[in-house]
Amino acid sequence: MKFTKMHGIGNDYVYVNCFQEQISDPAALAKRISDRHFGVGSDGLILICPSETADFQMVMYNSDGSRAQMCGNGIRCVGKYVHDKGLTDKATVTVETLAGIKTLKLHLRENGTVETVTVDMGAPILTPKDIPVDGSGDRFIEQPLMVDGIRWLVTAVSMGNPHAIVYVEHTDALNLPAIGPSFECHPAFPERTNTEFLEVLDRHTIKMRVWERGAGETLACGTGACASLVASVLTGRTERTATLKLLGGNLEIQWDAETDHVFMTGPADFVFDGDYPL
Repeated sequence: MKFTKMHGIGNDYVYVNCFQEQISDPAALAKRISDRHFGVGSDGLILICPSETADFQMVMYNSDGSRAQMCGNGIRCVGKYVHDKGLTDKATVTVETLAGIKTLKLHLRENGTVETVTVDMGAPILTPKDIPVDGSGDRFIEQPLMVDGIRWLVTAVSMGNPHAIVYVEHTDALNLPAIGPSFECHPAFPERTNTEFLEVLDRHTIKMRVWERGAGETLACGTGACASLVASVLTGRTERTATLKLLGGNLEIQWDAETDHVFMTGPADFVFDGDYPL
């Protein structure tokens, strides 16, 4: 099986062109190929497939084999892949995901390859039952949640997948391997959750670490960055446009007041191509 390793600010995935390849058990393949000691090594597997409703379809699996609805960093790399590999010559492409159809605007270098991608991530989902999170009312904003005996104030947002956002004084001081799994599997989140730990530097800059469900701590999370800006606006901490500083690099996020859509701009990079024995 031919594959391509790519990353969006360190959030790395193995990509397979399913216009040419057939994968019989993608969940099992995701677990094997993502292993950083015995496989290629990645945060998961992304299949680029035909779509009846968009230009392409993104089918995504986490490194533990679970299916994921959406990935902001992953979908930017899909945009670069389909353009730079010659599957399309469009500067704007649509991609079908489990979180709906996303529109990607490709920004090209002088040599014609994709440098950065702006993704229309759609409107944030704030109703608790639709995130989903166990809470009353029409929003779940800075609600107290006991995690391992500690009281946290949590804001829940979905960008196609659930996110729990909390604010801390220093992200560098967090022991994420100790607390991340308890957030991910907290009973308040029936489908598990991604968790973002935010340190607000100013009204246009947020420092962030993320624990992703099914993958653990990753260098970046695009949907998490979008959810984090939404939460920061809702709690009055930032403006509607901000730079999200993640371990792997920066993302520019805007929550447009007129359309209610969140727009994410960031890089997408090739690492290498290879062959993997099935």
